[in-house]
Amino acid sequence: MAASSTDARTWGTYRDAAASSAGVGLGFVLSDVDDVVCIDLDHCLEQLTGRLTPWAAAIVRDAGTTYVEVSPSGDGLHIWGRADVRQGRRIRRPDGTAVEIYGTGRYITMTGRRHGSSPSILADLSAVVAKLTA
Repeated sequence: MAASSTDARTWGTYRDAAASSAGVGLGFVLSDVDDVVCIDLDHCLEQLTGRLTPWAAAIVRDAGTTYVEVSPSGDGLHIWGRADVRQGRRIRRPDGTAVEIYGTGRYITMTGRRHGSSPSILADLSAVVAKLTA
């Protein structure tokens, strides 16, 4: 059965998802039952060098010690943490790239490809979210 990011009855455990051949990979449902958020940085990694663009490096630095992974595209990042985000936001940057912030009603595919030496903990991203949405 297909899962829905807004219907908890269709969600499964990590074990069930890892064993399944359905879909295109593992992911996490952002919902209003917790305060887990994802900041999605599009087109911020240089494919050949893996270096971050300056604007993305500033956001990662502001996020502090939290889990960050390379997105499925290979040229973006997902910054995971905790904050009170009930309304998703897409912030278009002047150069055409985008920053998206979600805390509920979304399914985010996870790659498990850590960026750099990011830890497996979730930091408080409230200040970063406030700065990005100001």
